[in-house]
Amino acid sequence: MAAVALLGATALASGCGARVADVEPAPEATDPVCAEAMVSLPDAVAGFERRETDSQATGAWGSPSAVILRCGVPEPGPTTEHCVTANGIDWVTRDEGQYWRLTTYGRSPAIEVLFDDTRAASSSVMVDLSSAVGRIPATGGCTTTAPTQEPIPESGADDGQ
Repeated sequence: MAAVALLGATALASGCGARVADVEPAPEATDPVCAEAMVSLPDAVAGFERRETDSQATGAWGSPSAVILRCGVPEPGPTTEHCVTANGIDWVTRDEGQYWRLTTYGRSPAIEVLFDDTRAASSSVMVDLSSAVGRIPATGGCTTTAPTQEPIPESGADDGQ
């Protein structure tokens, strides 16, 4: 499963500037729209420096990785999962236990972000990535969203879900 490969990448070498290996590319990583987003990825997310990855349409920040991004994941269909809007980008949020998963909603291809909420706040992750993610045109959005001023999870916080 892709999540296992992504989790493995979070535990990789902590050497400064080390390339992040084992980030599995998403099924549609070769979509030209992903390239538009990838060239706009920020140098830092949630205060963590960007690192090189060895897979197409992926990004990683922190050493060891605190935030991992993959472009080209399948777009989520209608869902009752928690959806939040930050800087005009709709995200489906999911607590995976050991990490959080954010998946863009209403954009194709979708972008998936895994992050360690004990090291990075979701609000910072979403805001810092919004410019790059916004390069993928919106084709829809959440019908009900959580207020932007109350994104989940904050670093080390439990939102009770």
